[in-house]
Amino acid sequence: QVQLVESGGGLVQPGGSLRLSCAASGRTFSSYVMGWFRQAPGKEREFVAAISRNGVNTNYVDFVKGRFTISRDNAKNTVYLQMNSLKPEDTAVYYCAAKNGISIVTPRYDYWGQGTQVTVSS
Repeated sequence: QVQLVESGGGLVQPGGSLRLSCAASGRTFSSYVMGWFRQAPGKEREFVAAISRNGVNTNYVDFVKGRFTISRDNAKNTVYLQMNSLKPEDTAVYYCAAKNGISIVTPRYDYWGQGTQVTVSS
């Protein structure tokens, strides 16, 4: 089992940037595919990005391509989400997730963090 703790959320103006971090503990971090999801008020949770176990392969939902970058540091047991050119519609609680297996496409994840709030507003 793995425990996940997100950090880095906050209030940012439109066009600004934030970097979210997710620290993992427990089993070997490098054995998990890692992902980021988000949930806006009144909406279902949605996939944002995923990264393979070795960090080579990534997958993004269309509406963040070119603006968000997922990365990981297996030596630090941490996955990141760099968010640039933020828009008000990016406002949501952002969740880190981990899963067994190798697919960065399938949406089922096994472990979840508690979430961190991102608010984009002027």
